[in-house]
Amino acid sequence: MNRTFLFTLITVTVLAIGTLAVFEGGPTVSAQVADRPEAETRSGDRTFKFDDLLFRGPDESRDTASDRCATEKLNEYQVAQIEDEVRIFRENQRAALGYEATATGGVINVYFHVIRTGTAVSQGNITAQMITDQIAVLNTAYAPWGWSFNLVATDRTTNSTWFNSDSGTTAERNMKTALRRGTADDLNIYTINTGSVLGWSSFPSSYSRNPTDDGIVILYGSVPGGNAAPYNLGDTATHEIGHWMGLYHTFQGGCTGSGDTVSDTPAEKSPAFGCPIGRDTCRTKAGQDPITNYMDYTDDSCMNRFSTGQDARMDAQFTTYRLNK
Repeated sequence: MNRTFLFTLITVTVLAIGTLAVFEGGPTVSAQVADRPEAETRSGDRTFKFDDLLFRGPDESRDTASDRCATEKLNEYQVAQIEDEVRIFRENQRAALGYEATATGGVINVYFHVIRTGTAVSQGNITAQMITDQIAVLNTAYAPWGWSFNLVATDRTTNSTWFNSDSGTTAERNMKTALRRGTADDLNIYTINTGSVLGWSSFPSSYSRNPTDDGIVILYGSVPGGNAAPYNLGDTATHEIGHWMGLYHTFQGGCTGSGDTVSDTPAEKSPAFGCPIGRDTCRTKAGQDPITNYMDYTDDSCMNRFSTGQDARMDAQFTTYRLNK
């Protein structure tokens, strides 16, 4: 499938040399290159329900990555291994080419898989307009950093077992084996009834070991116009694609260690819910909690940004593990 990726070239002796657009032939769409040891504030904590699913804020003391997102939480060894792999990839580039070539943006093709139990929206059969609106939300979030999303195809499957599958189950594996399309730099989105979480994603570093599992799974009601308020403006997909591009939660590691490995996202002890302005759970560290960051757990209406450091990480991870793989 045709697509365009943009690169920044870094030589061994100079910092940067322009940008290079790489074309695979045929028509393309271009993209522009470019943003608790102490008591916590609990503004916005509450319980909410839609359909038969119940979610609670941090008053339930849920400070793990299973509250909103079931993406695997990597341990320190796994995080360090990924950092080493990216470093070695760059060193090999410099040795072979005399420079580094990092993708700094481009068009990501999207295959959208709607899993349903019937023909009604309440049965998972989200409309074509909802899907179009979801892609628009993604483009708004990622465009400042040079990335855009192109909907290539949508398919619809009626299967109650797949619709109610959980992360890591045989049902999920069978669903992805049957439906996944494209290569490492193509995004597959599956909408199902995700149960007590809003979604999950694979990481770029996992692709070579298990390409069939690659992609994101989101609650069907989390797309724009869905019934999962306050998580129905489309940013569950934004969040999960952040993982798919190599980002961790802003609260990973809490107030100690390397955290999310991004230097410009302030340390955060635990997930934030609602939109608790002024929350500061790591008061011995600089900056208030990054509650407006897409990689936290706040309401969709509260999320509106990635950081420059997160952009650099996404670029490096995409180049290492996805580009032309």
